[in-house]
Amino acid sequence: MPPLPRLRPWGQYGVRLLLVAACYYLGARLGLLQALVNDQVTPLWPPTGVALLALLLGGLRMWPGITVAAFAVNASLSDVGATAVISLGNTAGPVVSFLLLRRVGFRSELDRTRDALALVLLGAFAGMLVSATVGGGALLVSGVIGGGDFLSTWSVWWTGDVLGVLVVVPLVLAARSLRGRRPAPRRLAEAVALLGGTAVVMAVATTVDIRLMYLVFPFLVWAAFRFQHAGTAPCALIATTLAARGAALSDGPFEGLDLLVRMVTLQAFNGTTVTTALLVSAAIAERNAARSAIERTVDQLADVVSKYQPLLARNVLPPRPPEGS
Repeated sequence: MPPLPRLRPWGQYGVRLLLVAACYYLGARLGLLQALVNDQVTPLWPPTGVALLALLLGGLRMWPGITVAAFAVNASLSDVGATAVISLGNTAGPVVSFLLLRRVGFRSELDRTRDALALVLLGAFAGMLVSATVGGGALLVSGVIGGGDFLSTWSVWWTGDVLGVLVVVPLVLAARSLRGRRPAPRRLAEAVALLGGTAVVMAVATTVDIRLMYLVFPFLVWAAFRFQHAGTAPCALIATTLAARGAALSDGPFEGLDLLVRMVTLQAFNGTTVTTALLVSAAIAERNAARSAIERTVDQLADVVSKYQPLLARNVLPPRPPEGS
């Protein structure tokens, strides 16, 4: 996070905590629009992405902002005891994800395939097991849900947390990498066409009974080859958000499915979509970086050869005979 001017260190820290809490609360309000269980369990939960981003950019000391905002969000939805436990779970999940990512040397540029895999497997799938288990368990113990509803509630909770990480984190990291850049008009037009095509395909695929959602993959490959991470992140956001909306409304390919099957189907699609987008874009970025490194090395060797070419010529060529002999 950039330093805040004219504030003492403790003041800067307090402002950052308030900013994290505000973004978390706003993301929660948006996510609760599609709540499926007890008006608080949703298939898309952006606050988990906000929380993990806060930890990645500001360190572990950002956790109080996450906890306070999580408590404020859940205070009107559960009793005090359950709210406290859920808030701790909502904090522990991103913290575990952050520690796992730091353990494997995660880089926020997402320009390596290992970073893409780490974000999906450790930052999203593994870390969010904590928040989903703690939150679902709190609802079960407090009597909000019955034992027969725990698995479906847990699946919705985990799906929403995972999707929040996979949607928000790559998008914000991609936006940070584009700061100060001015794309050419032709490239900007191509980006608009790419995003528009992705939105149209997903809007149709999530409202008809035919299984067409995977038609979005050519657009993800297009985005990866032409724009790398800056292109795949918004395309993945569009695809996963519209898929989550279809699952929440039980519309299109999700029509007639019970809650657990809808969540498994949604998570399979979203996981495949985001993983493919991140891996392909990271592989292209690695290829481009390797090519640039080779070109720089060739240029340096060419400079060295041109610099020492006269000396080499004098040492290799036979001496010229004296004139007049």
